[in-house]
Amino acid sequence: MRERIDYRALFAATPSPYLVLGRDLVIVDVNRAYLLATGRTRAELVGRYIFDAFPDNPADPDADGVRNLSASLHWVLRSKEPDTMAVQKYDIPVAGRPGAFEERWWSPINTPVLGPDGQVEWIIHRVEDVTEFVLSRLPRPQGAGVLGEREAMEAELYARARELQQLNEELRKAHARERQIAVALQEAMLQSPDLAGHQDIAVRYMPAAGSLNVCGDWYDVVDLPGGFAVAVGDVVGHGLEAAATMGMLRSALSAAVRALHEPARALEVLGLYARSVEGALATTAAEAVIDNRVHRIRYSSAGHLPPVLVHPDGSFDLLDQATDPPLGARPRHLSRPQAELPYTPGDTLVLYTDGLIERRGEDIDVGLRRLTDTLTGHTRLAPERLADMLLARLGVSSGGRDDVALVVVRL
Repeated sequence: MRERIDYRALFAATPSPYLVLGRDLVIVDVNRAYLLATGRTRAELVGRYIFDAFPDNPADPDADGVRNLSASLHWVLRSKEPDTMAVQKYDIPVAGRPGAFEERWWSPINTPVLGPDGQVEWIIHRVEDVTEFVLSRLPRPQGAGVLGEREAMEAELYARARELQQLNEELRKAHARERQIAVALQEAMLQSPDLAGHQDIAVRYMPAAGSLNVCGDWYDVVDLPGGFAVAVGDVVGHGLEAAATMGMLRSALSAAVRALHEPARALEVLGLYARSVEGALATTAAEAVIDNRVHRIRYSSAGHLPPVLVHPDGSFDLLDQATDPPLGARPRHLSRPQAELPYTPGDTLVLYTDGLIERRGEDIDVGLRRLTDTLTGHTRLAPERLADMLLARLGVSSGGRDDVALVVVRL
Protein backbone atom coordinates (compact mmCIF):
# COMPACT_ATOMS: atom_id res chain seq x y z
CA MET A 1 0.00 0.00 0.00
CA ARG A 2 1.31 3.45 -0.88
CA GLU A 3 1.53 5.87 2.02
CA ARG A 4 -0.98 8.69 2.02
CA ILE A 5 0.46 11.90 0.64
CA ASP A 6 0.39 14.98 2.85
CA TYR A 7 -0.67 17.48 0.19
CA ARG A 8 -0.40 20.46 2.52
CA ALA A 9 3.25 19.64 3.19
CA LEU A 10 3.76 19.05 -0.52
CA PHE A 11 2.26 22.45 -1.35
CA ALA A 12 4.37 24.20 1.26
CA ALA A 13 7.59 22.59 -0.04
CA THR A 14 6.94 23.10 -3.77
CA PRO A 15 9.88 25.16 -5.17
CA SER A 16 7.69 27.22 -7.54
CA PRO A 17 5.85 30.19 -6.01
CA TYR A 18 2.13 29.43 -5.54
CA LEU A 19 -0.79 31.53 -4.33
CA VAL A 20 -4.33 30.16 -3.81
CA LEU A 21 -7.27 32.51 -4.36
CA GLY A 22 -10.94 32.11 -3.52
CA ARG A 23 -13.70 32.98 -5.99
CA ASP A 24 -13.70 36.50 -4.51
CA LEU A 25 -9.96 36.78 -5.33
CA VAL A 26 -9.05 36.84 -1.65
CA ILE A 27 -5.79 35.03 -0.82
CA VAL A 28 -6.54 31.81 1.09
CA ASP A 29 -3.12 30.14 1.06
CA VAL A 30 0.48 30.76 0.00
CA ASN A 31 3.59 28.58 -0.06
CA ARG A 32 7.09 29.33 1.19
CA ALA A 33 8.50 29.88 -2.31
CA TYR A 34 5.97 32.66 -2.93
CA LEU A 35 6.83 34.35 0.35
CA LEU A 36 10.54 34.23 -0.51
CA ALA A 37 9.92 35.58 -4.03
CA THR A 38 7.86 38.55 -2.80
CA GLY A 39 9.55 39.23 0.54
CA ARG A 40 6.21 39.08 2.36
CA THR A 41 4.99 37.14 5.37
CA ARG A 42 2.03 34.79 5.46
CA ALA A 43 0.20 37.14 7.86
CA GLU A 44 0.59 40.00 5.37
CA LEU A 45 -1.09 38.06 2.55
CA VAL A 46 -3.63 35.47 3.71
CA GLY A 47 -7.11 36.94 3.98
CA ARG A 48 -6.37 39.97 1.79
CA TYR A 49 -7.83 40.83 -1.62
CA ILE A 50 -4.99 40.16 -4.06
CA PHE A 51 -4.97 43.65 -5.55
CA ASP A 52 -4.90 45.24 -2.09
CA ALA A 53 -1.87 43.11 -1.28
CA PHE A 54 -0.26 43.80 -4.68
CA PRO A 55 -1.42 47.12 -6.16
CA ASP A 56 0.08 48.78 -9.22
CA ASN A 57 3.20 50.86 -8.69
CA PRO A 58 1.82 54.43 -8.39
CA ALA A 59 5.14 55.81 -9.64
CA ASP A 60 4.82 53.95 -12.95
CA PRO A 61 2.23 55.64 -15.22
CA ASP A 62 2.38 52.68 -17.63
CA ALA A 63 1.74 50.03 -14.97
CA ASP A 64 -0.80 47.49 -16.25
CA GLY A 65 -0.14 44.48 -14.02
CA VAL A 66 -3.38 44.78 -12.05
CA ARG A 67 -5.47 45.20 -15.20
CA ASN A 68 -3.87 42.24 -16.98
CA LEU A 69 -3.97 39.89 -13.99
CA SER A 70 -7.56 40.86 -13.17
CA ALA A 71 -8.64 40.13 -16.75
CA SER A 72 -6.94 36.71 -16.62
CA LEU A 73 -8.43 35.75 -13.23
CA HIS A 74 -11.96 36.75 -14.22
CA TRP A 75 -11.60 34.85 -17.52
CA VAL A 76 -10.60 31.74 -15.54
CA LEU A 77 -13.67 32.17 -13.29
CA ARG A 78 -15.98 32.39 -16.33
CA SER A 79 -14.38 29.79 -18.59
CA LYS A 80 -13.15 27.33 -15.91
CA GLU A 81 -10.02 26.92 -18.04
CA PRO A 82 -6.33 27.66 -17.19
CA ASP A 83 -4.79 30.85 -18.56
CA THR A 84 -1.07 31.20 -19.28
CA MET A 85 -0.20 34.90 -19.30
CA ALA A 86 2.59 36.58 -21.20
CA VAL A 87 5.54 37.88 -19.20
CA GLN A 88 4.30 40.74 -17.01
CA LYS A 89 6.03 43.75 -15.49
CA TYR A 90 4.42 43.85 -12.06
CA ASP A 91 6.37 45.81 -9.45
CA ILE A 92 5.87 44.77 -5.83
CA PRO A 93 5.98 46.77 -2.58
CA VAL A 94 9.31 46.70 -0.73
CA ALA A 95 8.97 45.17 2.74
CA GLY A 96 9.51 47.72 5.50
CA ARG A 97 9.54 50.71 3.14
CA PRO A 98 5.98 52.11 2.77
CA GLY A 99 5.34 53.52 -0.71
CA ALA A 100 8.49 51.98 -2.20
CA PHE A 101 8.23 49.48 -5.07
CA GLU A 102 10.78 47.13 -6.61
CA GLU A 103 10.79 46.40 -10.35
CA ARG A 104 9.80 42.80 -11.00
CA TRP A 105 8.94 40.69 -14.06
CA TRP A 106 6.84 37.53 -13.78
CA SER A 107 5.64 34.62 -15.87
CA PRO A 108 2.17 33.76 -14.41
CA ILE A 109 -0.22 30.83 -14.91
CA ASN A 110 -3.72 30.86 -13.40
CA THR A 111 -5.39 27.46 -12.99
CA PRO A 112 -8.97 26.81 -11.74
CA VAL A 113 -9.82 24.16 -9.16
CA LEU A 114 -13.44 23.01 -9.50
CA GLY A 115 -15.66 22.15 -6.54
CA PRO A 116 -18.28 19.37 -6.28
CA ASP A 117 -20.83 21.62 -8.03
CA GLY A 118 -18.59 21.96 -11.09
CA GLN A 119 -17.94 25.63 -10.39
CA VAL A 120 -14.57 27.27 -9.70
CA GLU A 121 -13.78 26.86 -6.02
CA TRP A 122 -10.22 28.21 -6.03
CA ILE A 123 -7.65 29.58 -8.45
CA ILE A 124 -4.02 28.50 -8.22
CA HIS A 125 -1.84 31.46 -9.20
CA ARG A 126 1.65 30.22 -10.04
CA VAL A 127 4.42 32.65 -10.95
CA GLU A 128 8.07 32.45 -11.88
CA ASP A 129 10.28 35.46 -11.18
CA VAL A 130 12.02 36.22 -14.50
CA THR A 131 13.27 39.69 -13.52
CA GLU A 132 16.96 38.89 -13.87
CA PHE A 133 16.43 37.31 -17.29
CA VAL A 134 14.30 40.19 -18.62
CA LEU A 135 16.56 42.97 -17.34
CA SER A 136 19.57 41.25 -18.85
CA ARG A 137 17.81 41.07 -22.23
CA LEU A 138 16.34 44.56 -22.45
CA PRO A 139 17.68 46.70 -25.34
CA ARG A 140 21.24 47.94 -24.69
CA PRO A 141 22.25 51.59 -24.80
CA GLN A 142 23.90 52.85 -27.96
CA GLY A 143 27.51 51.80 -28.14
CA ALA A 144 26.99 48.79 -25.86
CA GLY A 145 27.54 46.35 -28.71
CA VAL A 146 25.36 44.23 -30.95
CA LEU A 147 23.10 41.50 -29.57
CA GLY A 148 24.23 37.97 -30.27
CA GLU A 149 21.99 35.60 -32.25
CA ARG A 150 20.58 33.91 -29.13
CA GLU A 151 20.02 37.21 -27.34
CA ALA A 152 18.29 38.65 -30.39
CA MET A 153 15.98 35.62 -30.55
CA GLU A 154 15.13 35.91 -26.84
CA ALA A 155 14.39 39.61 -27.23
CA GLU A 156 12.15 38.84 -30.22
CA LEU A 157 10.29 36.14 -28.25
CA TYR A 158 9.74 38.56 -25.39
CA ALA A 159 8.38 41.23 -27.73
CA ARG A 160 6.02 38.70 -29.33
CA ALA A 161 4.83 37.61 -25.88
CA ARG A 162 3.87 41.20 -25.04
CA GLU A 163 2.06 41.53 -28.37
CA LEU A 164 0.19 38.30 -27.59
CA GLN A 165 -0.85 39.74 -24.23
CA GLN A 166 -2.34 42.79 -25.95
CA LEU A 167 -4.14 40.64 -28.51
CA ASN A 168 -5.60 38.45 -25.74
CA GLU A 169 -6.89 41.55 -23.99
CA GLU A 170 -8.52 42.77 -27.19
CA LEU A 171 -10.13 39.33 -27.71
CA ARG A 172 -11.50 39.35 -24.16
CA LYS A 173 -13.03 42.77 -24.70
CA ALA A 174 -14.58 41.65 -27.99
CA HIS A 175 -15.96 38.53 -26.29
CA ALA A 176 -17.43 40.67 -23.48
CA ARG A 177 -19.18 42.89 -26.07
CA GLU A 178 -20.47 39.78 -27.87
CA ARG A 179 -21.88 38.41 -24.61
CA GLN A 180 -23.62 41.73 -23.86
CA ILE A 181 -25.27 41.68 -27.29
CA ALA A 182 -26.31 38.05 -26.82
CA VAL A 183 -27.81 38.76 -23.40
CA ALA A 184 -29.75 41.75 -24.75
CA LEU A 185 -31.06 39.57 -27.60
CA GLN A 186 -32.12 36.79 -25.25
CA GLU A 187 -33.85 39.19 -22.86
CA ALA A 188 -35.75 40.75 -25.76
CA MET A 189 -36.93 37.33 -26.96
CA LEU A 190 -38.02 36.32 -23.44
CA GLN A 191 -40.15 39.41 -22.82
CA SER A 192 -43.47 38.48 -21.17
CA PRO A 193 -45.51 41.68 -20.95
CA ASP A 194 -48.16 40.01 -18.76
CA LEU A 195 -45.62 38.74 -16.22
CA ALA A 196 -45.37 42.12 -14.46
CA GLY A 197 -48.97 41.76 -13.26
CA HIS A 198 -48.24 38.49 -11.41
CA GLN A 199 -46.38 39.09 -8.17
CA ASP A 200 -46.75 35.42 -7.22
CA ILE A 201 -44.83 34.11 -10.26
CA ALA A 202 -41.03 33.80 -10.31
CA VAL A 203 -39.10 32.96 -13.48
CA ARG A 204 -35.47 32.00 -13.96
CA TYR A 205 -33.37 31.54 -17.10
CA MET A 206 -29.90 29.99 -16.86
CA PRO A 207 -27.82 29.31 -19.99
CA ALA A 208 -25.45 26.36 -19.95
CA ALA A 209 -22.13 27.15 -18.29
CA GLY A 210 -19.58 28.30 -20.87
CA SER A 211 -22.22 29.23 -23.44
CA LEU A 212 -22.68 32.65 -25.00
CA ASN A 213 -25.60 33.36 -22.61
CA VAL A 214 -28.19 32.42 -25.21
CA CYS A 215 -30.06 29.14 -25.42
CA GLY A 216 -33.10 27.33 -26.78
CA ASP A 217 -35.08 27.10 -23.52
CA TRP A 218 -37.96 29.45 -22.88
CA TYR A 219 -40.74 30.41 -20.48
CA ASP A 220 -43.87 32.48 -20.98
CA VAL A 221 -46.80 33.91 -19.01
CA VAL A 222 -49.99 34.94 -20.83
CA ASP A 223 -53.13 36.54 -19.34
CA LEU A 224 -56.42 34.94 -20.40
CA PRO A 225 -60.08 35.58 -19.52
CA GLY A 226 -60.59 34.25 -16.01
CA GLY A 227 -56.98 33.25 -15.50
CA PHE A 228 -53.65 32.89 -17.22
CA ALA A 229 -51.36 30.43 -19.03
CA VAL A 230 -47.78 29.45 -18.25
CA ALA A 231 -45.46 27.58 -20.57
CA VAL A 232 -41.92 26.27 -20.83
CA GLY A 233 -40.12 24.80 -23.83
CA ASP A 234 -36.80 23.40 -24.92
CA VAL A 235 -35.31 23.54 -28.43
CA VAL A 236 -32.58 20.98 -29.14
CA GLY A 237 -29.11 22.56 -29.12
CA HIS A 238 -27.48 25.69 -27.75
CA GLY A 239 -26.29 29.05 -29.01
CA LEU A 240 -27.71 31.59 -31.43
CA GLU A 241 -29.34 29.11 -33.83
CA ALA A 242 -31.28 27.42 -31.02
CA ALA A 243 -32.21 30.82 -29.59
CA ALA A 244 -33.54 32.00 -32.96
CA THR A 245 -35.69 28.87 -33.30
CA MET A 246 -36.84 29.29 -29.71
CA GLY A 247 -37.94 32.87 -30.40
CA MET A 248 -40.15 31.80 -33.30
CA LEU A 249 -41.74 28.87 -31.47
CA ARG A 250 -42.32 30.84 -28.28
CA SER A 251 -44.07 33.63 -30.16
CA ALA A 252 -46.23 31.12 -32.06
CA LEU A 253 -47.30 29.31 -28.88
CA SER A 254 -48.04 32.60 -27.12
CA ALA A 255 -50.27 33.72 -29.98
CA ALA A 256 -51.99 30.33 -30.22
CA VAL A 257 -52.95 30.12 -26.54
CA ARG A 258 -54.20 33.72 -26.57
CA ALA A 259 -56.55 32.83 -29.42
CA LEU A 260 -57.61 29.32 -28.39
CA HIS A 261 -57.40 29.36 -24.55
CA GLU A 262 -56.79 25.59 -24.54
CA PRO A 263 -53.30 24.12 -24.00
CA ALA A 264 -53.73 21.05 -26.23
CA ARG A 265 -55.11 23.03 -29.17
CA ALA A 266 -52.36 25.63 -28.77
CA LEU A 267 -49.71 22.88 -28.90
CA GLU A 268 -51.40 21.40 -31.99
CA VAL A 269 -51.01 24.76 -33.76
CA LEU A 270 -47.40 24.97 -32.58
CA GLY A 271 -46.73 21.48 -33.92
CA LEU A 272 -48.05 22.42 -37.36
CA TYR A 273 -45.99 25.60 -37.37
CA ALA A 274 -42.84 23.77 -36.20
CA ARG A 275 -42.83 21.67 -39.39
CA SER A 276 -41.84 24.77 -41.35
CA VAL A 277 -39.19 26.01 -38.90
CA GLU A 278 -35.64 24.78 -39.35
CA GLY A 279 -34.22 23.36 -36.13
CA ALA A 280 -37.65 22.90 -34.47
CA LEU A 281 -37.71 19.11 -34.79
CA ALA A 282 -37.87 17.33 -31.41
CA THR A 283 -38.61 20.51 -29.47
CA THR A 284 -40.47 19.80 -26.23
CA ALA A 285 -42.98 22.10 -24.55
CA ALA A 286 -45.52 22.11 -21.73
CA GLU A 287 -48.48 24.47 -21.43
CA ALA A 288 -50.81 24.91 -18.43
CA VAL A 289 -53.90 27.12 -18.29
CA ILE A 290 -54.97 28.18 -14.80
CA ASP A 291 -58.65 29.00 -14.35
CA ASN A 292 -58.95 31.19 -11.26
CA ARG A 293 -62.75 31.07 -11.29
CA VAL A 294 -63.10 27.32 -10.70
CA HIS A 295 -59.59 26.61 -9.35
CA ARG A 296 -58.63 24.13 -12.04
CA ILE A 297 -55.53 23.58 -14.17
CA ARG A 298 -55.79 22.32 -17.75
CA TYR A 299 -52.53 21.15 -19.24
CA SER A 300 -50.86 19.40 -22.16
CA SER A 301 -47.30 18.35 -22.91
CA ALA A 302 -45.35 17.79 -26.11
CA GLY A 303 -42.72 15.35 -24.87
CA HIS A 304 -41.80 17.59 -21.94
CA LEU A 305 -41.01 16.66 -18.35
CA PRO A 306 -44.10 16.85 -16.09
CA PRO A 307 -44.85 20.07 -14.18
CA VAL A 308 -45.27 19.59 -10.43
CA LEU A 309 -48.22 20.82 -8.32
CA VAL A 310 -47.11 20.99 -4.69
CA HIS A 311 -49.59 21.31 -1.82
CA PRO A 312 -48.87 23.10 1.49
CA ASP A 313 -48.98 19.79 3.41
CA GLY A 314 -46.00 18.48 1.38
CA SER A 315 -47.92 16.21 -0.96
CA PHE A 316 -47.69 16.74 -4.71
CA ASP A 317 -49.14 15.78 -8.09
CA LEU A 318 -47.18 15.27 -11.31
CA LEU A 319 -48.96 16.70 -14.34
CA ASP A 320 -48.17 13.64 -16.45
CA GLN A 321 -51.57 12.53 -17.75
CA ALA A 322 -51.49 14.39 -21.06
CA THR A 323 -48.04 13.74 -22.54
CA ASP A 324 -47.54 13.36 -26.30
CA PRO A 325 -44.39 13.12 -28.47
CA PRO A 326 -42.23 16.23 -29.10
CA LEU A 327 -42.97 18.61 -31.95
CA GLY A 328 -42.50 17.09 -35.40
CA ALA A 329 -42.15 13.54 -34.09
CA ARG A 330 -45.25 12.28 -35.92
CA PRO A 331 -45.38 12.05 -39.72
CA ARG A 332 -48.98 13.35 -39.77
CA HIS A 333 -51.06 15.67 -37.63
CA LEU A 334 -53.09 14.22 -34.72
CA SER A 335 -54.96 15.91 -31.89
CA ARG A 336 -52.94 16.25 -28.70
CA PRO A 337 -54.23 15.03 -25.31
CA GLN A 338 -55.32 17.37 -22.52
CA ALA A 339 -55.95 16.73 -18.83
CA GLU A 340 -57.04 18.79 -15.87
CA LEU A 341 -56.95 18.71 -12.09
CA PRO A 342 -58.14 20.97 -9.27
CA TYR A 343 -55.92 23.12 -7.13
CA THR A 344 -56.33 24.86 -3.78
CA PRO A 345 -55.23 28.48 -3.24
CA GLY A 346 -51.77 28.29 -1.71
CA ASP A 347 -50.63 25.42 -3.92
CA THR A 348 -47.45 25.90 -5.96
CA LEU A 349 -47.10 24.98 -9.64
CA VAL A 350 -43.55 24.45 -10.97
CA LEU A 351 -42.65 24.15 -14.66
CA TYR A 352 -39.04 23.59 -15.73
CA THR A 353 -36.77 22.32 -18.48
CA ASP A 354 -34.57 19.23 -18.29
CA GLY A 355 -31.39 21.13 -17.45
CA LEU A 356 -32.74 21.60 -13.92
CA ILE A 357 -32.87 17.88 -13.07
CA GLU A 358 -31.04 15.87 -15.75
CA ARG A 359 -27.50 14.71 -14.92
CA ARG A 360 -25.09 12.73 -17.09
CA GLY A 361 -25.05 9.03 -16.22
CA GLU A 362 -28.11 9.33 -13.97
CA ASP A 363 -31.66 8.13 -14.58
CA ILE A 364 -34.07 11.04 -15.11
CA ASP A 365 -36.34 9.67 -12.36
CA VAL A 366 -33.55 10.28 -9.84
CA GLY A 367 -33.41 13.94 -10.80
CA LEU A 368 -37.20 14.23 -10.73
CA ARG A 369 -37.26 12.71 -7.24
CA ARG A 370 -34.59 15.19 -6.13
CA LEU A 371 -36.78 18.02 -7.41
CA THR A 372 -39.96 16.81 -5.70
CA ASP A 373 -38.13 16.10 -2.42
CA THR A 374 -36.77 19.63 -2.43
CA LEU A 375 -40.17 21.13 -3.23
CA THR A 376 -42.11 19.20 -0.61
CA GLY A 377 -39.64 20.28 2.07
CA HIS A 378 -40.02 23.99 1.30
CA THR A 379 -43.70 24.56 0.55
CA ARG A 380 -43.91 27.79 2.56
CA LEU A 381 -41.19 29.69 0.72
CA ALA A 382 -42.26 32.63 -1.45
CA PRO A 383 -41.86 31.99 -5.21
CA GLU A 384 -38.72 34.13 -5.61
CA ARG A 385 -36.94 32.44 -2.70
CA LEU A 386 -38.17 29.02 -3.79
CA ALA A 387 -36.82 29.55 -7.32
CA ASP A 388 -33.38 30.54 -6.01
CA MET A 389 -33.37 27.65 -3.54
CA LEU A 390 -34.22 25.14 -6.29
CA LEU A 391 -31.35 26.33 -8.47
CA ALA A 392 -28.95 26.14 -5.52
CA ARG A 393 -30.08 22.74 -4.19
CA LEU A 394 -30.03 21.19 -7.65
CA GLY A 395 -26.55 22.58 -8.31
CA VAL A 396 -27.22 24.94 -11.23
CA SER A 397 -27.25 28.36 -9.56
CA SER A 398 -24.13 29.31 -11.57
CA GLY A 399 -25.11 27.38 -14.69
CA GLY A 400 -24.98 23.69 -15.48
CA ARG A 401 -24.18 21.45 -18.43
CA ASP A 402 -27.54 22.27 -20.01
CA ASP A 403 -29.79 25.31 -20.23
CA VAL A 404 -32.46 25.84 -17.57
CA ALA A 405 -35.82 27.62 -17.67
CA LEU A 406 -37.92 27.63 -14.49
CA VAL A 407 -41.35 29.01 -13.58
CA VAL A 408 -42.68 28.96 -10.00
CA VAL A 409 -46.36 29.93 -9.55
CA ARG A 410 -48.06 30.44 -6.19
CA LEU A 411 -51.73 29.79 -6.96
